[in-house]
Amino acid sequence: MKKSIIAFALLISATAMAQNVTGVALEEAKMKQALKFGDKDVAKGALYNIITMQGETSTYKDTLAYLYFNKRNFLSCFLVTNDILERSPNNLEILEMNAISLESIGAMEKALEGYEKLLATSNRAFHAYKIAGLQFGMNKFDDANTSIKKAAQLPEEPNVKVSFAVNANYTQDVNLRAAIAYLEGLIAVTQEKKTEAIVAFERAEQFFPGFVLAKSQLDKLNEQ
Repeated sequence: MKKSIIAFALLISATAMAQNVTGVALEEAKMKQALKFGDKDVAKGALYNIITMQGETSTYKDTLAYLYFNKRNFLSCFLVTNDILERSPNNLEILEMNAISLESIGAMEKALEGYEKLLATSNRAFHAYKIAGLQFGMNKFDDANTSIKKAAQLPEEPNVKVSFAVNANYTQDVNLRAAIAYLEGLIAVTQEKKTEAIVAFERAEQFFPGFVLAKSQLDKLNEQ
């Protein structure tokens, strides 16, 4: 009798496991089909089902974070990435999404902490530039000056572009070197270092000929 009960329990356990595998496979297929057809809401639902079945350590949380990030749902992206970072604190892609999400929802101090963690590992000019930009926006001009000088010294990232809103209808994408020089000029202006500002804006124009905002700042300084 005892052996029969054990066998029956094992049978139920095996059946449950088989159903669970089938369920995950079904939801994976649903998610892939939904993404193929551009239905991100259905894909998100499938992802939640997979995560629920797989538990807290599900690797599909990363996919969910990317889905929220691409939909610009930064609050949800932050919450998911924060959960992932509790177990994988050195995941650079998740750290970057987390920092961008924090910046996008206005949590600047936390975003700054996130970019500082990124820079400590990545040593990328773009992350140093983002730190300088956040510090500048928080009126931490001396810190911003130190950070932007560091960004200028780090290896070039030719494929990275930074978008600037020239006006309500026009956005200009410039290379990172030009963006770094432009921010360096803005910081110098706030510190009343006119000569340094002019040199920085001129360098920004050299790195990206036709850089509208850099030329505008340069014209203002030359008129003074």
